Amino acid sequence: MTYLRALGRACALAAFAFLSWVDVLVELVAFALLCVGLVFFLGPAVEWARGRSTLARTLAARWCDVEIAPPYRPEPPEPVRERDGWYRDGNQLYKRAFWIRWQHRLTWALEDPAAGREFTWQLVNPLVTLLLPVAALIGGPAVLRGYGRWTRWWLGPRTPAESRGNWLHRHAEALGHQGGIFALSLVQLIFSVPQLVLMVGFPPLAVPVVLWCRTITDTLRRETGNWTGVRIARPYLPPPGLPVPRPDGLYQVGKQLHEEPFWPVQHARTRWVLRDRATWRDLAGAVLVTLVSLVLLLPTVALVGRGLAGLGALWVWRPFVSSPVEWFPLPEVSTHLGALAQTPAMLAMIVVGLMPTTWLARQQARFARVWFGPTEATRLAQRVERLKQTRSDVTVTQAAELRRIERDLHDGIQSRLVAMGMKLGAVEALVDTDPAAAKRLAAELRASSSEALTELRVLIRGIHPPVLSERGLLDAVRALALDSPLKAEVTGSLPGRVEEPVEACTYFAVSELLGNAAKHGSKRATIEVAFADDQLTVVVTDDGPGGAVPARGSGLRGIERRLGGFDGRLTLTSPIGGPTRAMVEIPCLMHPGLRPGPGASPPGTPEVDDREPSSPKTSTSSETA
Repeated sequence: MTYLRALGRACALAAFAFLSWVDVLVELVAFALLCVGLVFFLGPAVEWARGRSTLARTLAARWCDVEIAPPYRPEPPEPVRERDGWYRDGNQLYKRAFWIRWQHRLTWALEDPAAGREFTWQLVNPLVTLLLPVAALIGGPAVLRGYGRWTRWWLGPRTPAESRGNWLHRHAEALGHQGGIFALSLVQLIFSVPQLVLMVGFPPLAVPVVLWCRTITDTLRRETGNWTGVRIARPYLPPPGLPVPRPDGLYQVGKQLHEEPFWPVQHARTRWVLRDRATWRDLAGAVLVTLVSLVLLLPTVALVGRGLAGLGALWVWRPFVSSPVEWFPLPEVSTHLGALAQTPAMLAMIVVGLMPTTWLARQQARFARVWFGPTEATRLAQRVERLKQTRSDVTVTQAAELRRIERDLHDGIQSRLVAMGMKLGAVEALVDTDPAAAKRLAAELRASSSEALTELRVLIRGIHPPVLSERGLLDAVRALALDSPLKAEVTGSLPGRVEEPVEACTYFAVSELLGNAAKHGSKRATIEVAFADDQLTVVVTDDGPGGAVPARGSGLRGIERRLGGFDGRLTLTSPIGGPTRAMVEIPCLMHPGLRPGPGASPPGTPEVDDREPSSPKTSTSSETA
């Protein structure tokens, strides 16, 4: 009776599994509509398919005795209306929340790692369940429990170690990345045709089309970096500034004068787009990257497809239709023994096809970087523009910092010193006539001097924390982690010490990132510190709700301005639902002779630091030693 119940459940699971192909078809149609500009269908299609996956997890718990928790990231929060009645998303304002809600939910659905596993499960699961009834007839409930664990592996949550996967998972994923790069380059090729027509025939109308199509290329750059680790920077020249009127109030374009700035702006934007070599490189790259991706993808798809089709023909089609199977150049197969003999050949095809996929995916990405990445001229132009901006930012930041220090000294220490001076005058007047009152005032003066000293230490710590001078950046970051309300963990090492300004910049950037994480509800954070290739890298990751945008917060903009003075950069990855990952990168030189601090030296090794400390010796908490 138990075996019959298991057989009935296996047949029901097999029938239910084939409905997943309907979900796959719907998602592919929605993706095709997305490629032609109809963007409203892919997100609902993915969420609709999740309903069937939820039912599969329920059946696995009920029939297979395997509980499967939902693996998805938390849903994005609802947009919040600002005081002026508008909804803000980055630098864009909306009158209604529909667009923001739809964009956030689409990003949430597509960027969740569980979405890719779910789609693969929808493709593969029906093929697996073809053999499930036969296996259940032989193995009974044990087979159902095995199928439940299989379903949990695909549709359940993953730990970081499990997410990395085994050899088969990594190479199959790399094959998917190959197909993804090819699909994105094909989409770009399709949209390159109207770009080229407008650029040749109607240049003024081409500007908005080219700028919109650049978002497709940006998506290819971003996803290629996420998939293969080959980063592709944006190569475009900075946009032109607003036109400046002549003394008579007119705007000049060549020999033509205009009363309004509209036509000069359009003329400048058209020249900017058409004279940017990256625009034409995008068009050429769309053709070449598509062709190269197709050439690199076809052998792997052919081998893996041949192997999978062979296995299906040997063990599914042949027993089902009771007909022999012949695959050239292999001999005809009509028995189970012959199918068993040819199975290793089919598995070998799959393995050989998957072996080079990771390498091939990186080669596709490197070739894409040649065409979609910046040239030396573009890098130079971008660097000049960045230096102009950072020079202005550094000047503004320094002036603001000086004003803050002046205000803190004026409102804090100065007022206390004035009060202490007045009390000293009172002590001098009372020391002969009322010694007891003079003693009380002296005690108050002692307390006031202690408070003034504490306030001065806090101010000094805000200018340059003493722990940086004493123990170096790594120990200073550990002190920040200890003082933070988050459960923060610091990993990494430094072979020496960098320049003091770089240490201070990195310290305050980490402090601001930890403060932002605590303010937005994070509970845990990890801080990774590393130095390689003359670049200091600090990565701060928290488990907050995500959705952080530098343009919306003065804190993140302040970090970017601070890093700009050192030609550094802040890279923020904050999908809706979290986690948030902020990477601080600063090019600098390391001084191996300067130890990061006493804790980093071997026992008995004297600490070497030929720089004068910026303040008296203090401990991490800035109390006197």
